[in-house]
Amino acid sequence: MFIAIVKYKKSLSEVDKYLQAHRDYLSANYEKGYLIASGPQNPRAGGVIMIKAINKEFVDKFISQDPFFINDIAEYQIVEFTPTMFFSDELKDILNT
Repeated sequence: MFIAIVKYKKSLSEVDKYLQAHRDYLSANYEKGYLIASGPQNPRAGGVIMIKAINKEFVDKFISQDPFFINDIAEYQIVEFTPTMFFSDELKDILNT
């Protein structure tokens, strides 16, 4: 499991130019089962993406195809972790499949 902490490098007006393309990219990856959750930080300085991947190479490839990365809108801090405690068995099943 990986968390991508996204930090904007450009103004929000520049971010907004690429926001729909970024969201479309995320939606396509939700459909493939690669993402668990995503959303903006509060205050809006970036975002967070939970990625279900077997290795960092997959995450690096995923990030490299994000319109925010391609257009130099954001930088990404990648954190790998192993979930060991869960709110519910349903969540455990989702994260461990």
